[in-house]
Amino acid sequence: MSARNHQASKAAARERLRAERERQAKKDRTRRQLIVALSIVGVLAIAGGISYAVMQANKPSQWEAAKNEKQVTAPANTEGKDGTSVVVGKKDAGKTLELYEDARCPICATFEQANGETIEKDVAAGKYRLKYVGATFLDRTDNGEGSKNALSALGAALDVSPEAFLEYKGALYSQKNHPAEQDDKFAEDDYLIKVADEVDALKGNKEFQRNVQDGTFDAWALKMSAAFDKSGVQGTPTLKMDGKKVTGSDGQSTPMTPAEFKTAIDKALKA
Repeated sequence: MSARNHQASKAAARERLRAERERQAKKDRTRRQLIVALSIVGVLAIAGGISYAVMQANKPSQWEAAKNEKQVTAPANTEGKDGTSVVVGKKDAGKTLELYEDARCPICATFEQANGETIEKDVAAGKYRLKYVGATFLDRTDNGEGSKNALSALGAALDVSPEAFLEYKGALYSQKNHPAEQDDKFAEDDYLIKVADEVDALKGNKEFQRNVQDGTFDAWALKMSAAFDKSGVQGTPTLKMDGKKVTGSDGQSTPMTPAEFKTAIDKALKA
């Protein structure tokens, strides 16, 4: 091989080596850029996730949001400011029985199981009207939601009709459906809807179900609870006839048995 050819061969080899190094360097740069880009995406994703988590953590709860609602949606068949006056029965009935209850209250359940049907029949017959005042104080004892949620669902039933309201109240308090006080079962919308299927007017009623699931009457339930708190009533169940407390044979306690209830109501109606 001539010296010239030898030099040309060496130059070609150097050129090939230079070109290969440039290609490799380009690959390395591309790889580094890709790694940096992916790292940035990862950091942004993590930051976004943290930001979303923080937003969710700071988002008001269902009941906090309801408490802050400026416009309260009250059910149909209510009266007064924010619809907190719930009076069921014939307008020409001469007397009004006031009933104060908490949906989770086990004693209220006992009272309703013994006397609920009698109250429904008396109201239908025009013997007296029923004014219902719902409480939620049991939720405060264990940070629960069942009292509020059930009261909101009762509002959804009242929105359908007063009759549906009374029947649904009876179904919630029934021995079959009423949970133990420590079991916050009424906090579950699905359970409230399941119980409602026992009431003809509510069974498969899509509007009622939507109002329960959407919490349409949550703010109303809180206003109703506030009305109970302002009433001065200390416990549930409590009965009053036109503002005067109705008691059993001991002159102090709520009449619980059907016999005591009938005697107390007859006496109150004559007063």
